[in-house]
Amino acid sequence: MTDDALTPEKEERIREAFRNVPFAQHLGIELGELKRGEASLHLSIRDEMRRNNGFVHGGVTASLADTAAAFAILTILEAEETTTTIDMTIHYMRPLVQGRASARARVLRAGRRIITISVDVLDESKTVAATALTTFIKLA
Repeated sequence: MTDDALTPEKEERIREAFRNVPFAQHLGIELGELKRGEASLHLSIRDEMRRNNGFVHGGVTASLADTAAAFAILTILEAEETTTTIDMTIHYMRPLVQGRASARARVLRAGRRIITISVDVLDESKTVAATALTTFIKLA
């Protein structure tokens, strides 16, 4: 086991937490790989996620990024700790159109109360569609 690997118990706790996020389930987000300080999530693009020009709505992309950030954070938190988003800046590089999008989140810095995360959202060809920088605050 490497330093980046999670214990099976911690990974199962995070996967159980993911199953209990109604909004992620509503969007159809899937939890992928977890490592210490990192998470990947995936989303199959559906017609109801599109704007009138056929591109995926930016709010869907932002929701995928925010959710990925939250689960990257869970890999470094203790079971009793909770956080919430306090800021997110997202840059849309190209539209998501079809297929499966992926978000790769990485904790950049974890302070006593504030955690900073970087997220790349990739289209199905693994081209960066959006990047986000977000901060969360520990509540407990």
